[in-house]
Amino acid sequence: MTKTLLAAAVGAVIGLSSFSALAAEPVDPIEPVEVKNPALVELGKMLFFEPRLSRSGLLSCNSCHNLSTGGVDNLKTSIGDYWAQGPINSPTVLNSYGQIAQFWNGRAKTLAEQAAGPIANPLEMASTHELAVQVIGSIPGYAEHFKKAFGDEKVDIGRITDAIAEFERTLVTPNARFDKWLKGDAKAITDFELKGYQLFKSSGCMICHNGALLGGQSFQKMGAVRAYETTNTDEGVKAISGRDQDRMTFKVPQLRNVELTYPYFHDGEAKTLEKAVQVMGDVQLGKRYTDEETAQIVAFLKTLTGEQPKIVLPILPPSGPETPEFNPWAPKPDAK
Repeated sequence: MTKTLLAAAVGAVIGLSSFSALAAEPVDPIEPVEVKNPALVELGKMLFFEPRLSRSGLLSCNSCHNLSTGGVDNLKTSIGDYWAQGPINSPTVLNSYGQIAQFWNGRAKTLAEQAAGPIANPLEMASTHELAVQVIGSIPGYAEHFKKAFGDEKVDIGRITDAIAEFERTLVTPNARFDKWLKGDAKAITDFELKGYQLFKSSGCMICHNGALLGGQSFQKMGAVRAYETTNTDEGVKAISGRDQDRMTFKVPQLRNVELTYPYFHDGEAKTLEKAVQVMGDVQLGKRYTDEETAQIVAFLKTLTGEQPKIVLPILPPSGPETPEFNPWAPKPDAK
């Protein structure tokens, strides 16, 4: 056999081994997304950072889903209009595309539907869809961007949220060390981290945290084995279904970039990954992890941090003469 043929044969065996190892794991690597309409993505990025979508002119999507801090605000619960304390922890916007639904209780089925919610939520951006359309439509610089994205200059709430959703679809984080390991790079993670992954699997964590995102694909009861104690009043899916059996049932959070998205759980009560792992083992699996086991799982979870989106902040167009004036210090509209 010639050296060329021998090298090809060896390469084929190595490639087959890597493929077999990948195929044997219940997790797929995250891959970059294909951008089919760059103009729509660019418009969505502008609107994602656009504070004039809020009543005060101060809050944007990025306020609670900060792209420089893992797509979250790192607060127990978010701060909205007039410093209102939100009722629940903000999930990350990174890798949000492809989940079974959006929000902890799954009330939005798509990213576009999710984007529409905070705009009109009185505790968040506190505007209305009608006012948001009026404001964006009154800013002359947006006309050319809507035309490039949609073919004409028409502004409506559907186009606003579709554009934001298309931008959010691109916010993926590939090339985590764990992804490199999945693809065959045995040195991408350490033996200690690998033990954490093996413990993660053998403990049953992947019953809920599965798929490429290690979560986001199902709804589960918080406190499956032992009741989860919390002062947070959010009832999860019950708020949507009205059924008592759905109380404390939430969408399983994804674990990609989880080391960046503290604090944890719907109530933001777990300040550290170590605490989150211990609580999950206790209330979901009936397991009491040792400090060593906890450290192993945490070490594995940190290998899930991928390449963060490299976002060049958009230059937002100046307001036009017809744009409503904002006064964030004025009394709330419903104030007596």
